[in-house]
Amino acid sequence: MLSAGIVGLPNVGKSTLFNAVTRTHKAPAENYPFCTIDPNVGVVTVPDPRLARITQISQSKKITPTAIEFVDIAGLVKGASAGEGLGNQFLHHIREVDAIVQVVRCFEDSNVHHVSATIDPIRDIEVINTELALADLASLQKRRDRLQKQLHAGDKTANIENAIIEKLSTHLDSGKPAITAELSPEEKAIARGFFLLTAKPTIFACNVAESDLAAISPGDQGSATARYVDAVQDYARHHFATEAVVVSAQIESELVYLSEQEALEYLHRLGVEDSGVHELIRAVYHLLGLRTFFTTGEKETRAWTIHAGDKAPTAAGTIHSDFERGFISAETIHYDDLAAFGSFAKAREAGKLRLEGKDYVVRDGDVIFFRFNV
Repeated sequence: MLSAGIVGLPNVGKSTLFNAVTRTHKAPAENYPFCTIDPNVGVVTVPDPRLARITQISQSKKITPTAIEFVDIAGLVKGASAGEGLGNQFLHHIREVDAIVQVVRCFEDSNVHHVSATIDPIRDIEVINTELALADLASLQKRRDRLQKQLHAGDKTANIENAIIEKLSTHLDSGKPAITAELSPEEKAIARGFFLLTAKPTIFACNVAESDLAAISPGDQGSATARYVDAVQDYARHHFATEAVVVSAQIESELVYLSEQEALEYLHRLGVEDSGVHELIRAVYHLLGLRTFFTTGEKETRAWTIHAGDKAPTAAGTIHSDFERGFISAETIHYDDLAAFGSFAKAREAGKLRLEGKDYVVRDGDVIFFRFNV
């Protein structure tokens, strides 16, 4: 199962957000730096309203959503790449996750301590990004040092690797993360073996106060929080080519005690349409390059996880290896068509169910019946 690490400076709401995302209180969320030492891990179901509609059509007795893993990682401080604070521990834990959720404090509260005394989300982001980049530069230099003998011997593979190291080092030195470096597909394949921290897909979570959640709108400059959020979203777009999700970790952690329906009703009273945590989970799922297809019947409607670009036999293999080994075809209909017609019979009459072969690339939202023989 792929995982996303929740990172940020101390006291920005990482552990509170982790508790909200995982609907638990596994992580201590106290008002002092480094209250998280060992990472907390939680498996999170991916909210998907399509499941309920498919279940209704199939009259299924059971619903099984898909899931991803979230990891709450200790707060990072300036100098972490040199071992300050819990730096070495932090960097080790972040190296083990597949994507990064960087929590950024976008609220004013004199009762909640900030390690830099003032609120400045862009400064906070750059503290973390600088430490990750410094760790990556040190890692690349060690790799280059190990190549010296092969380089002196004129080894072709070593020369190719060294050229990529040089390209990435220059990119990092200019203040840009490795994930935005312009590399060819072949260079990217080699660079993946470097396991760079700034090469991990990243998304930002703007942590706002309850009182500001409903008032924030795109481009709004009416409050300090709105300006903070706008700045983070702009930074995310231009520096990481990614997005920033607005969430109130404190509200979301309180919703843990409510049912899903009660939580939505509470959010509607605040003027918010859906949970920021739901949006964040879905965004992380796609950030990881994951997609969902469905199987359904009277017993169960189930969501299955695949990688973007996976073909039908690979998707079949997520259910059982026999399905992939003996794959014949996949009877497929997209969720949008099924929901529009309201039944498989009507969709079949309209020609919306089709048989796909081994080269079919499964789309997010496909509902599939696999045919196989072993």
